[in-house]
This record gives sequence, structure tokens and C-alpha cells, in this order.
Amino acid sequence: MGRRRRAKDRRALLDTKLTELMLFAKELCPSAVVEVSTIQYEDEDGHVHVFTPPGLSEEEEDRIEMAVADRAGKIFDETGLYVLCAVFDPVVA
Repeated sequence: MGRRRRAKDRRALLDTKLTELMLFAKELCPSAVVEVSTIQYEDEDGHVHVFTPPGLSEEEEDRIEMAVADRAGKIFDETGLYVLCAVFDPVVA
């Protein structure tokens, strides 16, 4: 298999796993805004940012962040894809 084919397969796998993480975050907190990115910094393959709704407790934010990070860790173990995940307070305009 050529290098171009491997890169294409890895990108397809990354897209699949980012979608999986996004849907998992939405399952944990349906009213959250979830953004994914394939921008790579150093050894990262992608990012998942979860913006929680106003009024969500810090404990609930921590629970969501830990659950998404745990899932990302399992994805890393299975695929080698390194996806950083973070939960942010809502942006209030």
C-alpha cells in the first residue's frame, strides 16, 4: 500500500473517530455545542471542544470532560490517533 493510500485511510479513520467523539459528547449533554477540528499541532491528530450550556454545574462539566477524554484515550489505544478533548464554559454574548 502506498504512502498516499495510508494517509487517505488514516484521514478517513480520523474523521470517523472525531464524529464518534462528537456524537458521544452530544449524548452526554444534548444542549452542548460541540466543535471538532483536524488542525494538527505537534503530535495531535485532532481536537474536540465541548461548550456547555449556561448553568451547568462544575461537577457536570468535569463528568462530561472525563467521559469524553476517556473515550479519546480508548481511541488512541485502538488506533494511535491522538485527539485532545476539552470542555469549556459557555460563551455569553
